Amino acid sequence: MTDFTMIVRKRGAMLLVSVFAAGLGLLLLPSLAFASSGPSPESIAIDTVWVMLATFLVFFMQAGFFTLEIGFTRAKNAGHIAWKILVNMAISAIVFWAVGFAIAFGHGNTLAGSSGWFISVAPEKINSVFSSLAYSNVPISAKFMFEFAFAAVSLAIVWGALLERTKMIVYFVFGIVFTAFIYPVVGHWIWGGGWLSQLGMQDFAGSTVVHLLGATSALVGTLALGPRIGKYSKRDGSPKPIPGHSMPLALLGVIILWLGWFGFNPGSTLNAMDLSFANIALVTNMAAAAGVLSAMFMAWLLMGKPDIGMTANGAIAALVAITAGSGFVEPWAAVVIGGVAGALMVVMVLTIDRIHIDDPIGALSCHGISGIWGTLATGLFAAPSIVARLKVGTPGLVYGGGFHQLGVQALGVAAVFAFVLVTSGIVFYGMKALVGIRLSPEQELAGSDFAEHGMWGYPEHFVGVDDGTEGTALADRIRSIPPVEHGEPATATD
Repeated sequence: MTDFTMIVRKRGAMLLVSVFAAGLGLLLLPSLAFASSGPSPESIAIDTVWVMLATFLVFFMQAGFFTLEIGFTRAKNAGHIAWKILVNMAISAIVFWAVGFAIAFGHGNTLAGSSGWFISVAPEKINSVFSSLAYSNVPISAKFMFEFAFAAVSLAIVWGALLERTKMIVYFVFGIVFTAFIYPVVGHWIWGGGWLSQLGMQDFAGSTVVHLLGATSALVGTLALGPRIGKYSKRDGSPKPIPGHSMPLALLGVIILWLGWFGFNPGSTLNAMDLSFANIALVTNMAAAAGVLSAMFMAWLLMGKPDIGMTANGAIAALVAITAGSGFVEPWAAVVIGGVAGALMVVMVLTIDRIHIDDPIGALSCHGISGIWGTLATGLFAAPSIVARLKVGTPGLVYGGGFHQLGVQALGVAAVFAFVLVTSGIVFYGMKALVGIRLSPEQELAGSDFAEHGMWGYPEHFVGVDDGTEGTALADRIRSIPPVEHGEPATATD
């Protein structure tokens, strides 16, 4: 080999090394820039798009509540239920923007936030005022929209157990208090840097903050209202079924809610770049599937038939239960959590009915009992590797973590239940004494649609078909119907 050839080869090799090094430098440059100056604009944009997509999925859950509630109740109340969903979304948006978000996530003390009203904060102070959300780099507007959607879901849960007999004024008054104070205080305790957060309570997406909270308020409201007319026999007190008018519509609601939960749980990462949201979606889906099957078989065992409504509610119960642990547990544990939730829901729906608590859609069991189970289950099944990454709490009991985390979870459940029970009781029983919270017997029997709005969700079903002849127009028929008289508070009768 000549000297010239060796020189050429050496120079060629040096050139290749130089090119490779330059290319490697170009590849590493974005990450080096990220390390030195914070997240890149591209990563912030990706995170923001993901958080907003998740927000839209959670927002769309209102359509699921709407169809679920309408399907499980009678046609004479369908229009009123749709109206109620819309009005409470509006109340939640305005009140949570003005007050609730600041109390939940603003800088304050261990009990409540006290800064950030109307989200009116200078850009350079946002991370200090809302320090509990500073781990995410998305804009504060995206964070607010996501958290508002959660508050609206929790409020929607309240009304499920109160359907078909509640005065519309209750939606306004309780909706404002709930969104301005009750929900934000609990949110601050667990998510906003409050005392339960400092103890390391694990509630990734809200089995307690959203679901147990909403169900506890629903329990108080249900007790204050009493059961619907005809729900329990005066002869022996036995419960009598009041079938909903459209099971297909109810099951459509379940499917919409299942879809929405893929924003609810995975979206709680508030970022997309670490890709953990995909595993959370998997965990969520496995739990829901297990809940459907376990509820179906439990209903089959106890009721003799694979009840349609119970099967549907099995998905909701499981989704509620996995909400706390979705960011902490592995898929195998999700199947256990969801399966137990589905079976437990069936047992508790039947039990609650037997003790004369009238819950038309099973909200107390699906959101309350399952919320408790899911929160406690996180103390059992929180995986050590995930806990170490999130730096929240300690591993679960089955991984050798001891009883500490389970104790923290139980304390959180007890504290939230007690606080919501008292505050909701003040509002519901105060309103009951001052203005009344229940429709009169005549109004309840006529249905909320006509009693509260002077129209029906399904007018032809009640006043006949408009066949084009004189006097058959729906408007003429409705005008001929006398107004519903107000009477004494309704009581359960045959």
